[in-house]
Amino acid sequence: MRTTRRALLVGAAIVSLVATSGAQAQTKEPLKIGVPTALTGTYAQLGDEAKRAIEFAVAEANAAGGVDGRQVEVRYLDTEAKPELARQQGEKLALSGFNILTGSIASGEGLAMGPLLGRWNAIYVSTINKADDITGKQCQARMFRVNRPDYSDAAVVKPWIATRKETKWAIVAADIAWGRNSGDSFKKAAAATGKTVVSENYPAFGSNDYAAHIQKVADSGAEALWVALAGRDAINFATQAKQFGLFDKVVTGGVSFTTDGTVKVLGDKVTGINSIINYSATLDTPGNKKLVADWAVKYPGTTPTNFEGETYIGMQVIFQAVKKAGSVKPEDVAKALEGATFDTILGKQTMRKEDHQLVGPNYFGAVAMANGALRPVVSMTVPAAEATPLPGDCKL
Repeated sequence: MRTTRRALLVGAAIVSLVATSGAQAQTKEPLKIGVPTALTGTYAQLGDEAKRAIEFAVAEANAAGGVDGRQVEVRYLDTEAKPELARQQGEKLALSGFNILTGSIASGEGLAMGPLLGRWNAIYVSTINKADDITGKQCQARMFRVNRPDYSDAAVVKPWIATRKETKWAIVAADIAWGRNSGDSFKKAAAATGKTVVSENYPAFGSNDYAAHIQKVADSGAEALWVALAGRDAINFATQAKQFGLFDKVVTGGVSFTTDGTVKVLGDKVTGINSIINYSATLDTPGNKKLVADWAVKYPGTTPTNFEGETYIGMQVIFQAVKKAGSVKPEDVAKALEGATFDTILGKQTMRKEDHQLVGPNYFGAVAMANGALRPVVSMTVPAAEATPLPGDCKL
């Protein structure tokens, strides 16, 4: 067949356009995410969970062509869950170009980085930090939170504790920002429902010996116990409390205490313990079902833990904000985050403009068998509007 000059020109134009588009996609600035998190120390297990969720989300995004046509790169630095080290590592990451920060574990880490984000030209998206001050009186224009804060947990505790006949309660919580925050919130919930806190215990972060605190609870006459410990602290306390027979004497509940990760280690020691559940692989939504199925392919024999689920939501929010902004500049991504609604594995959720808190539901349950495994099982759901009341002390 005879090829016309016009056909040749049209074909050349198409080839040129395709080549140009491909070159533009390849030259788009990558999305660089910095993760200052606990890779060693008391919260190393939680840091591993955050890392696993981030790696899963990044691999998923890159396999689909990236985020807004950009490849996603991640860099991790160990903070040991120490606020001052988190500040140092956050600065290193931000100044090396990895200035979309996320994945820190302890609330003190987020609070340490928050005031410096503008100086570093960075933003920070909390996926695990629970202290109210993150989106409360120490809120920052470049700091955002997707996970459930402590006051959201209090909104779940109050209706549960109201159903309990036990009147005398004890508290064991980590002596860090989140633990103190959780203890105060629980005391308010207890008072509001006619209960009395007869023993307060705040062991040092990273403790190995809880005998004195366990004995104090036993001697206090408490009928029930509220625990706010996480990671290795939770495992050490639960192991020793079981040895001392404490769980046989008092009804026990907690937050971040009997998570998927700690239950996997502790097993039958924590069967029946009540718990706030911020995320569960058993939640029945299309997005969560897909995540659980895809997760089983990448990490055979496992399901996402609560911290992995929340961190995955954080990555969903970051990716969508970058796409909306059409930019990876922190100031542009921050604008895209503020007041926007995002599609998450738990449905549509809005990043509240007033305090940069993602508004979502919260859950309560107990450790029991589900789908052939011992895990925290949801028995009560608190809707988003009730679970995320406006704190009112954030001044952005």
